[in-house]
Amino acid sequence: MVLSELMIAGRRYWILIWYGFLLIGVAGAVASVYWGRRNQGRNLDEVLRALATIVLSAGMLLLLYGVAVVAGRVLLGVALALFLGAFWAGRTPRRPPPPGSGPSRLH
Repeated sequence: MVLSELMIAGRRYWILIWYGFLLIGVAGAVASVYWGRRNQGRNLDEVLRALATIVLSAGMLLLLYGVAVVAGRVLLGVALALFLGAFWAGRTPRRPPPPGSGPSRLH
């Protein structure tokens, strides 16, 4: 047994949990692609969030198995970037104030 295996309490359960997250990510990706096709691709944030969940799960599984620690850490960084991209893509655009609602800053 490797030292890293001894240091993780409930390692088998964590592996099962992350496989569950991986399945949720795949199901979310399928649903978001289907929904995006019906809505002319206006759900980029959902697609990015599903991809981030898949990448995060794969990275955590690599770390838990201990087979590719560097690749697992890289995948965690990519997942963070995808989650931030989903946050950026999903923000609501700023709307100009309605006319007559107060002084305008344009003048």
